[in-house]
Amino acid sequence: MKHVIGWASLIALSLVTGCTAIQTGGDIVKGRAALLAGRPEDSLAYFRRAAQLDPNYVTGFTVFKEGVWTYLGRANYETKNYAAAHEALESAVARHNDDSMAHLYLGLTLAREGDRQRALKEIQTGLKGLYDWLEDVTQTHRYDYGQFWDPTREIRSQIQADLVMISKGEFDWAKLIADGETIGKRMEEEIDRAAQEEQFFRGRPGDNDRGGGRR
Repeated sequence: MKHVIGWASLIALSLVTGCTAIQTGGDIVKGRAALLAGRPEDSLAYFRRAAQLDPNYVTGFTVFKEGVWTYLGRANYETKNYAAAHEALESAVARHNDDSMAHLYLGLTLAREGDRQRALKEIQTGLKGLYDWLEDVTQTHRYDYGQFWDPTREIRSQIQADLVMISKGEFDWAKLIADGETIGKRMEEEIDRAAQEEQFFRGRPGDNDRGGGRR
């Protein structure tokens, strides 16, 4: 009898966990759509609920990973609620220190708040992380999905220019912040653009013979 109760509990827990994951992922997708459409206020409710449901959630619909607190921080940043953005993004980097988008937006938030010394460090960390990620995915998976990411190197070229500017110590803060925001937006858009390009490529006649399936 104890074994029956135990298995029943495990099954119930699995069902609840599965439902939570589905709802969290759905909220992220809806919130992200609103954020990309320029409606950050609308995205906040989705991201807040997702963070409550699973504070450790990391995106699974793309090879480029972002945590739920990163999205919540970015939405607050776009609504100019920098105090809330700061809190969420600190949580994001504490939970997932390799989340380059979180570092970038934490730096942008700190810059808006006036803490330029730490802001510069976080922006630089975020930009370098994004650059290194793009380099790795386009080289390591160049015969597979990597070929669809930043194919013209526009994002990496902008990042390189900003990193050089930072290293020289000769930059305009307004330009650096604007560039950081543009790069962040471009990276988010690249998730969808790369997915669409890959889907089109996979659907071409004879493509299944290329041996390019994702592993």
